[in-house]
Amino acid sequence: MKHIFLLSLLLLAGCAVGPNYSRPDVPVPPRHRFDTQDPATPSIAETKWTGLFQDDVLHQLVQTALSGNFDLSIATQRVIAARNQSGIQRSFLYPALNGSAQWSAVRNSGEGIIRFPSTDASVTQAGFALSWELDFWGRLRRLTEAARADYLASEHARNAVITTVVADVTAAYISLRELDLELEIARNTRDVAQTGLRLTTLRHNQGAATGLDVHQAEQFLYTATAQIASAERQIAQTENFLRFLTGQSPGEVPRGRKLEEILSPRQIPAGLPSSLLERRPDIRQAEAELISANAQIGAARAQYFPQISLTGFLGGQSRSLLDLFSGPAQQFSFVPAATAPLFNAGRIRSGVRISEARKQEAVFVYKQAVENGFREVSDSLIGHTKTSEQRQQQELLVGALRETDRLSNLRYRGGLDSYLQVLDAQRNLFQADLVLAQLRRQELIAVVQLYRALGGGWN
Repeated sequence: MKHIFLLSLLLLAGCAVGPNYSRPDVPVPPRHRFDTQDPATPSIAETKWTGLFQDDVLHQLVQTALSGNFDLSIATQRVIAARNQSGIQRSFLYPALNGSAQWSAVRNSGEGIIRFPSTDASVTQAGFALSWELDFWGRLRRLTEAARADYLASEHARNAVITTVVADVTAAYISLRELDLELEIARNTRDVAQTGLRLTTLRHNQGAATGLDVHQAEQFLYTATAQIASAERQIAQTENFLRFLTGQSPGEVPRGRKLEEILSPRQIPAGLPSSLLERRPDIRQAEAELISANAQIGAARAQYFPQISLTGFLGGQSRSLLDLFSGPAQQFSFVPAATAPLFNAGRIRSGVRISEARKQEAVFVYKQAVENGFREVSDSLIGHTKTSEQRQQQELLVGALRETDRLSNLRYRGGLDSYLQVLDAQRNLFQADLVLAQLRRQELIAVVQLYRALGGGWN
């Protein structure tokens, strides 16, 4: 035991070859592009996902998805596997002690090629076997470091899946409510078109309208009914997608607030760009993979040095089972061993170069993840700002078209205009209402995209 203790101290004093990790230098802007808020303001990503939109049905859908989504379940199992793989690798730092027992019986032939006296013998052996690789050069420590980094990378990958699930469910629900609004607009337009067709047909029968007026009224009606079928198709498919995200079979999805009642946060501050490096799971995953690749370099370089191991056995061997633990039957062996590479045709050098190349690849992946994060945040900010402005202008347009529709109906009934003017006004109003619904959806989804781009929702 004294010798093992001294070897342990020597082991701990050994150096770990290979570079120690340091985060690559990535230029970080002082503020996100198109961010009009004070960068020191806490980011919207720090808001819990339940505080993003006030809709109890949406909250329940997200909660169901977080407990039943297949991608998230798969990612969770990968975390469990990576954690246990890290534990396996860490175990190689310590001695392995195994118990063994063996019984053998031998009888020599007295009539073989070489004549021996016919004898019978049986031997029983039992004891404890020790094996331990002394990590003087840090190979096992570097491999343990890499395994732990891989485990953390799987954790960050799971957090990225959580962020994606929250964003996807929220965006799909908003799209569903927008399609519900489109369906409502199309049905109301169909009712108006049916009334218009009936009145136009009546006026045609009385000689006050032409056959062209009747056909144009039919065209408007069929445009509305076709939009109804399209909206119903998209609603069913979106419901199926939402059910899939929540880990359920296709079916109907409950509804909460209407699209017009789902309000986006008044302010959507992005926060400091530097905080993105710590908050976005994909960036943290890329850095953990970089740490793992960096540690693999040390493990590869350690192959240049001798590998020292200890093996030993303590037990007994006896012909008689009853004498197995007696003094004369005791058996002991202690075998230090070392192996050093002398010639392997450049195999170790190539292994080191491979690990160095993989580290450089991981560096570029990390930098790419950081720059992609900045880009997604900027895109989401400008998307929300300009979509909000476009939605406000579209509301003004819808108001003007609604007044145009009212006046054109009055002039048509007074005989001042043809029915074509009425149809043009109704068609324009119908399309403008649909565009306004779509812009409302895009404005809300832009908030979701920004929330996801900032790494919100997983913590």
